[in-house]
Amino acid sequence: MLQDDQELKVTRERISYLLDLLARLRQSSRPEELGLVAGGYRAEVERMQREVLD
Repeated sequence: MLQDDQELKVTRERISYLLDLLARLRQSSRPEELGLVAGGYRAEVERMQREVLD
């Protein structure tokens, strides 16, 4: 759980960075390897989004 507005800001910035990274990976990876390459980043984004929503 996020403790204050600063943690919220940093988490939202990190989510944005990872989403941009995922978009670049989507463009540079072959479709059959994208799931393997992006899976960890996607899981981290989903985890952080749950924290923001909570």
